[in-house]
Amino acid sequence: MKNIVVLLTLLVSLLNCAQKKENITLKETKEFQYEMNMEYADIKTSPLTKEDFIKFSSLHFFEINEDLRVIASFKRTPEEIPFEMLTTTSRLAKYVTYGVATFKINNKEYSLNIYQSTTNTDPEYKNHLFLPFTDLTNNNESYAGGRFMDLSLNDITKDHKIALNFNKAYNPYCAYNHKYSCPIPPKENNLDVAINAGVLKFH
Repeated sequence: MKNIVVLLTLLVSLLNCAQKKENITLKETKEFQYEMNMEYADIKTSPLTKEDFIKFSSLHFFEINEDLRVIASFKRTPEEIPFEMLTTTSRLAKYVTYGVATFKINNKEYSLNIYQSTTNTDPEYKNHLFLPFTDLTNNNESYAGGRFMDLSLNDITKDHKIALNFNKAYNPYCAYNHKYSCPIPPKENNLDVAINAGVLKFH
């Protein structure tokens, strides 16, 4: 009888953890999707061309995937040398590798570099971290040039973890309008897996 009670308690705990993860993922992702649509529907902030803006109603997203909000181990890399990241134009964006996030998808381990701008002095971006990546959905379901995720120094926990919600992966502005200059994800941030989450390819 005691063993049955222990087993039931464990099952309830596991279900509660799964429910909590699902609630966090849904809440975060729905807020992200709403904010993205509001930005793109506002003439003052939208990157869309005039022709596309007139027809715009909503961005398109993969279905929300709770399994693609992962908790990664974060390793700080303080000795990294700043470098110039290639962009879609002749401009070179200056970043430094702030740290490395390591995580599992379908029981396989992956790592992504997380970058910090060395030139953006806007106080609003003081804690901003940048995660550009490519994956196996590029050029089919998602934008060919890869996608971005925005993170913050405040997302890194005291036990050196960071949540990566790939449902919040978005296209760079140049996916909508060629007038923009967008960073190109470095080769080391290519994922050999399909990230079926986030913003879909435009059109």
